[in-house]
Amino acid sequence: MRLPRLNSQNLSTHLVPIALLITLVAILPLGARGATPQLVCSPTLLRFGIVPVGQSETQLIALTNTGQTGVTISSISVGSSEFSVTGLKLPAVLAAGQSVNLSVTFAPTTLGGTGVNLTIGSNASNPNFQIPLQGTGVNSDPLTATPSSLSFGQVALGSSSTLLVVLTNARSWNETLNAFRMVGNDFSVSGPTLPVTLSPGQSVTVNIVFTPKVAGLTSGSVTIFGPVLNIPLTGTGGTTIGQLTVAPASLNFGSVTVGSTGTQTTTVSATGGSVTISSVASSSSQFALSGVSLPLTLSAGQSAQLSVAYTPQNTGSTSATLSFASNATNSTASESLSGTGAPPYVTLSWNPSTSTVAGYNVYRRISTGSSYTKINSSLDPNTSYTDTTVAVGQTYDYATTAVDSSGVESTYSNQVQIVIP
Repeated sequence: MRLPRLNSQNLSTHLVPIALLITLVAILPLGARGATPQLVCSPTLLRFGIVPVGQSETQLIALTNTGQTGVTISSISVGSSEFSVTGLKLPAVLAAGQSVNLSVTFAPTTLGGTGVNLTIGSNASNPNFQIPLQGTGVNSDPLTATPSSLSFGQVALGSSSTLLVVLTNARSWNETLNAFRMVGNDFSVSGPTLPVTLSPGQSVTVNIVFTPKVAGLTSGSVTIFGPVLNIPLTGTGGTTIGQLTVAPASLNFGSVTVGSTGTQTTTVSATGGSVTISSVASSSSQFALSGVSLPLTLSAGQSAQLSVAYTPQNTGSTSATLSFASNATNSTASESLSGTGAPPYVTLSWNPSTSTVAGYNVYRRISTGSSYTKINSSLDPNTSYTDTTVAVGQTYDYATTAVDSSGVESTYSNQVQIVIP
């Protein structure tokens, strides 16, 4: 029997679909590959945690053009009115390699969670760049954080800076902290070991560490789980850390009356690089830094004037040391303080008598219903008197009398009450 001959037309018909199939399999993966994103951001998402209705929380996004050409940003939109974005006037051109910081604020108006996207429209290779935003509106914070956000200032690449935040249970029942979740690769948390249960009003201290890996501003957050609370974090990676100087090296307040306050100014400066002052401690409660919010970041060459207050609690000389903790190469700078507590005094003055008099007597009593006692040793020919025998924390009543040349004394004048602080 002869074998059937293979028809060349049928062979051609079967080969074409096979060839097409092979071609499609090769082409589809190539067509599915997307271009490298030209716009990137840090962090890649923002978790605001819980925020009481009527309040707000702001976090930063660093938006960077990683391409070789400029990008024109034409629109910024958010899928909810509870989020708003500031920091860029549109349209805006972002040059190749340039970064810009955007402030994103979550201000809940209703209870419950909200998850939306922040969309940045541009002519970049990723023209509708989206950043997820998450937040929850609540009636009140189950936890409070002091401070509510942390700014590390500039920290040299390869080094670390640690700031403390105190978490307090604001509820009238126990709350258990179960976990920490970090956003931002440059931030980490240490201590305490979880879980931790806080009774009403109880606090615990958490250490947040910033270890920058690249230069420039970066932001992130730490979210505490159990009762959910979010703490925004910012820091700048820099190549140089400066030195902190404090001038003058010592402050002398001189004589300050006990119970009152004397103030002087000290100047802190950053040289050779940026410095962040994280805390200031005084070795005596009678001396204190006032009117400054910490942490305080100084750029290279920048100075700030700070007010130092001296409030003596007792008479005599007092000295102390004001210590500035920072991320500077001289991590602790100090300033010597001194002052003298002077006893309090009261200066009285009165209108002269309309009659001819030889002088005046001054009377004092403690304001508890006691009788007046004359405190001048001899007749005072003047219409003023300084009482240097008063005590701190006491309240006194004063009155004067006029005496003529015959020794006849008038009745008491009107009464003046003086409180010695």
